[in-house]
Amino acid sequence: MTAPTRWAQALPLLAVLGSVTALGIGTSQAKQLFPVVGSLGTSALRLGFSALLMLLIWRPWRWKLSRADRWSLLRYGIALGGMNLLFYQSLRTIPFGIAVAIEFSGPLAVALFGLRRRTDLLWLALAVAGLLLLLPFAGHGERLDPVGVGYALAAAVCWAAYIVFGKRVDHLHAGHSVALGLSVAALTVVPIGVWHAGTALLDPQVLLFGLGVAAVSSAIPISLEMMALKRLPSSAFGIMISMEPAVAALLGLLVLHEQLSATQWLAIGCTMAAAVGCSLTSRPASPAPDRVLPQPPTITPGST
Repeated sequence: MTAPTRWAQALPLLAVLGSVTALGIGTSQAKQLFPVVGSLGTSALRLGFSALLMLLIWRPWRWKLSRADRWSLLRYGIALGGMNLLFYQSLRTIPFGIAVAIEFSGPLAVALFGLRRRTDLLWLALAVAGLLLLLPFAGHGERLDPVGVGYALAAAVCWAAYIVFGKRVDHLHAGHSVALGLSVAALTVVPIGVWHAGTALLDPQVLLFGLGVAAVSSAIPISLEMMALKRLPSSAFGIMISMEPAVAALLGLLVLHEQLSATQWLAIGCTMAAAVGCSLTSRPASPAPDRVLPQPPTITPGST
């Protein structure tokens, strides 16, 4: 095998790895804005600048929309905004990697709902086991804040809704749907962030930092994923995306100094194993819209 051929095969895998890493780095950096503008203000900055960047890149006003598509994009964007807002709320009190693992239960639930084989019960069992190991009532998650866990579970519900509504606009160009969906999400979340943080959002350093977070956590991951999705089967893409909880946990450790227990690492491992299993045993499906935040296995091609 020649070097150019090896590089061509490795490029999409590196693109997905780069996407997951950039998203994790962006979210880790965003958490450092919490003491200044709070989680609501941080969500507003991230979504507001992400929407502006995507609008400038894709210029969605060049395409016409039917009435049905406008309604679908509205629900898609509201779900995206809720997912971001609730996820950032969860990060106030629980570690980054744990929040991602809990939030992953949303896309996993959508993926498992479509599976019909007996072996799929194994992936369901792993997903449930991972979630139970993290929840406070399981006897292992007593150190986790119940309110933070609740926000992460609510974000998981929004992620599932984002996938369902996103499939209804999968016939649109990916950049078109992402740009308009982010715009709706920004219009949903930015007023809340402005109400909470006020004039603190106008500080030049805060604005510059927010722009950097938006670029690293949205523009770069989306571009890399779109490159990978053209070259990878859905199952391979889903397996690569399943690394996300582990990458988030590692970045939480390295950047935010968040320590996890052995039980919590085991829970993340169960979640990842369930995601990989869903990707390997899922039936081929039509492509869904490209993601803005981490997307689930088997449901994508197609948030935190």
